Amino acid sequence: MAPQTSTKALVALLALASFQQLAFAAPTGTTSAAPAATGLLGYNPSNTVKNEDTDNIQYSLVPGQTDSAVIGAYLDFNNVEHPQPIRGTKGGTDPGPRTEEYDVLNPDKLAPPGTDHGGVDNAQWPMGLSHMKLGLGRAGWSRQQNVDNIPAATEMAGVDMRLEEGAYRELHWHKAAEWSLVLNGSVRVEAVNEEGQTFVDDLSAGDVWFFPAGVPHSLQGLKGGVEFLLVFDDGSFSEDNTFLASEVFAHNPKEVLSKNFGGLPLSAWDNIPAGELFIFPGTKAPTDIAAQNIVGSAGVLPIEQSYTYHASLASPNHVTDGGTVTVIDPLVFPIASKFSAAIVTVKPGAIREIHWHTTSDEWNFFIAGSARIGIYAAQGNARTFDYHAGDTGYIPKAMTHYVENVGKDDVIFLEVLQADHFSDISVGQWLGLTPPQIVMDTLNLTNTTVSQFKKDKQYIVQGAVVA
Repeated sequence: MAPQTSTKALVALLALASFQQLAFAAPTGTTSAAPAATGLLGYNPSNTVKNEDTDNIQYSLVPGQTDSAVIGAYLDFNNVEHPQPIRGTKGGTDPGPRTEEYDVLNPDKLAPPGTDHGGVDNAQWPMGLSHMKLGLGRAGWSRQQNVDNIPAATEMAGVDMRLEEGAYRELHWHKAAEWSLVLNGSVRVEAVNEEGQTFVDDLSAGDVWFFPAGVPHSLQGLKGGVEFLLVFDDGSFSEDNTFLASEVFAHNPKEVLSKNFGGLPLSAWDNIPAGELFIFPGTKAPTDIAAQNIVGSAGVLPIEQSYTYHASLASPNHVTDGGTVTVIDPLVFPIASKFSAAIVTVKPGAIREIHWHTTSDEWNFFIAGSARIGIYAAQGNARTFDYHAGDTGYIPKAMTHYVENVGKDDVIFLEVLQADHFSDISVGQWLGLTPPQIVMDTLNLTNTTVSQFKKDKQYIVQGAVVA
């Protein structure tokens, strides 16, 4: 096949170049310059071109690939040999070299819809490409996404973390506020605030916690372990910049520690850790949570200021034929004053309708399924990105976008804003509430078409495409 022939030809040329270098090399032990191979520079009538049929590639075009490029149907390259960068009358063949697995995962990069134009900052990063930071004693791991991966993501960053049963994310705090969604398993969270009020709770998959910047806390995996997603309100956040209890003790003189804790002997500190523990195995948490409910003179944290919200027990705010939207914002979770999030389920073939956010960027994490997001960034710039389970996404404020389920299973994703309530502007509702004549004059649409626009937000639309 042609791609293999092309690769072999390249290897042969490289071998020939190496041979020629050896042939013209000076004898061992001499310092004389090698004669210039002038016959290889520029045009020479004795040089002949080796023609190769690089168009002789075995490939098939998938449904939608020969349609007009502006239709922009999703192209499913799974189980297709040598997918090609062709869309309608645009593009051409690619004989390689390349890694076709990337093309299968990102068909809208290989053969973008004809509506894509210009440049849009990267809006997608797979956590699977992030560096994995490993805990001690096989107790867990973490990996993160920040501005190093998505430069446009200046307002938020994310961490995916796993704790085995009994494992701790050691006592710590951050300069950034921390919002978290439990992805699977169960976890015990503990914190103490500036007033000395204490807090402890157990969470399951689908539940949420929030710790304000500077509030010290710890996390411990319960039976079966836990995996959770962390979102921080600082795009440059890094796990390596966390403040750790182990380092507080390692980097203060033992004399100071003894004085600080009421005159304990210097020997009390002989076995403290030399540095960070990060994630490490520990004594399993007692089944009775009350055993860890330590209370001082300030008492426990008032319930209205709770650091946790049991979202797994909440009902969806919006239920449509195409899916559901469950909102978790300060209206129901007051302590997280600037974190407004939604857990969105989009059924196969449906889309989270075209919309934008007026005051906040949007950070995404895809929990299940396969989707694509089309972003319009103004000034004629638009681009389409593909997402799969474990991927993060980022859309700056005011840019329109949709989330389309392009697979056979439900898409479940997290949509996070830095806002005091969850909101958006729906393109459909906007035009549905605009005088029809203005819309018809602007978009050159018929009254029949405009009359079908809805006056209410649809959130998720399950609609068939009619030719």
